[in-house]
Amino acid sequence: MDIFAEIARLRKEGRKAALATIVQVQGSIPSYESSKILVRDDGSIVGTVGGGCVEAEVWAVAQDVMREEKPRRLHFNLNNQPEYDNGLICGGSLDIFIEPILAQPTLILFGGGHVSLYLSKVASTAGFDVMLVEDRPAFATKDRFPEASEIFVGPWEEVVRKLRISDGSYLAIVTRGHKGDLTCLRWALGTPARYIGMIGSRRKFIEITKVLESEGVAAEQLERVHSPMGLDIGALTPEEIAVSVVAEMIAARRGQALPSISLSLKSKAQLAR
Repeated sequence: MDIFAEIARLRKEGRKAALATIVQVQGSIPSYESSKILVRDDGSIVGTVGGGCVEAEVWAVAQDVMREEKPRRLHFNLNNQPEYDNGLICGGSLDIFIEPILAQPTLILFGGGHVSLYLSKVASTAGFDVMLVEDRPAFATKDRFPEASEIFVGPWEEVVRKLRISDGSYLAIVTRGHKGDLTCLRWALGTPARYIGMIGSRRKFIEITKVLESEGVAAEQLERVHSPMGLDIGALTPEEIAVSVVAEMIAARRGQALPSISLSLKSKAQLAR
């Protein structure tokens, strides 16, 4: 199996992997420089870097690389630690670079209003694949959202069934009213999306929370929601709100702890949307 073709397939499916490559060799080793092994998110592998204990350790570290989304470099001295060669004393050393293979993050916008217009532009610039979901055909056109790779039009309850959500998905709920926001949020909480944001005031979120809690949604689930969404930078205009929201998504993507949120300015700005 071609490793690079497999990487392309995994990324298209929104899956993670880690690619380990022998980048430096000294002396005799049970493989060769540039050998590669691809470790998939389900633990299965393609390729080899020589087998034995070296490969077992690479596999274990690959799990950390996928989880942390940060590369690692390992050094093995087979002469000092012959067990790495599984009983064959080669007397060499090697360095292996393990890098994360990640799908392009996807922002799914629920609603095609003014804030979504700028969210689409800013997120696309920041490297997100943008998709749009709208129940109004006039607001869901390629001319209006040229950055969107896909556009879905129809009733919220029907369209969401067509979406494939993964850990690399970021959901921004910006529909034209409370009913649409509630419908989309109810569905979003049942997905593995890394980020769920909903526009509007804190008061609005409390009202929607009460409805969902009455339906049996656990408080822990509701704590996943960023609402008002976006970092508190005093944003007022749709353009500024888009910058604050994408910044919050980047922080979530990079595993950064988000600061406590002051609700005053964000709430006032997002109420107007």
